[in-house]
Amino acid sequence: MIVGYHTYIDLIQPLIGDRKIVATGMTQEVRRVAAALDEALAGRRVALVSSGDPGIYAMAGLALEMCAARGVAAVPGWNDAGGFVIEVVPGIPALCAGASLLGGPLTHDFAVISLSDLLMPWEAIEKRLEAAALADFVMVIYNPKSKRRGWQLARAQQIVLGHRAGATPVGIVTSAMRSDQRIVLMTLDQLHTAAVDMQTTVFIGNSNTRRWGDFIFTPRGYGQKYAMDGRAL
Repeated sequence: MIVGYHTYIDLIQPLIGDRKIVATGMTQEVRRVAAALDEALAGRRVALVSSGDPGIYAMAGLALEMCAARGVAAVPGWNDAGGFVIEVVPGIPALCAGASLLGGPLTHDFAVISLSDLLMPWEAIEKRLEAAALADFVMVIYNPKSKRRGWQLARAQQIVLGHRAGATPVGIVTSAMRSDQRIVLMTLDQLHTAAVDMQTTVFIGNSNTRRWGDFIFTPRGYGQKYAMDGRAL
């Protein structure tokens, strides 16, 4: 049995074959996990599908939380003890797919923050943005805009501009590795003009991040010890 969000089910349709499918819309994550748990507890093998990596802004945590709430005694897939087994299969998250398309923006410390306030109060999101900007982390922004949210990215831009230059490189990646993939390079002071949606990941460089042609990279510090033409200092 395959359980997932409509869009993700469509993406893997050629792999599903004649397996039973339960597909639901956005904001129905609890319903999807409940359906998957019901089937699994009845003895059936179930795949709960997420995009990217199931442990990053996805379904693994919710599935475990709901198992705990039901008192389900589950074991991880690497445990040979048998019983009710949950296996979290790693994937390629948007931050990794997007970073590979941009070049190397995440080669030093970075922070990942979602702008969705559906489950997290906006006041808490602002505090995290402020802290990450102050600490000079490269920042990866998930969920920058939805049909009901349009102002949060501009507010995030204002917060970050309080701690770094307007010329800071920014990469905008939408639908990374999919047929409708879009990549735009800009600077932090232009971020409010970016065309973004829920499939977009925003990469904001730190004070050392550089743009080189159509690439963005963040030096890790090798230049402080070695000559970048390959000759040892």
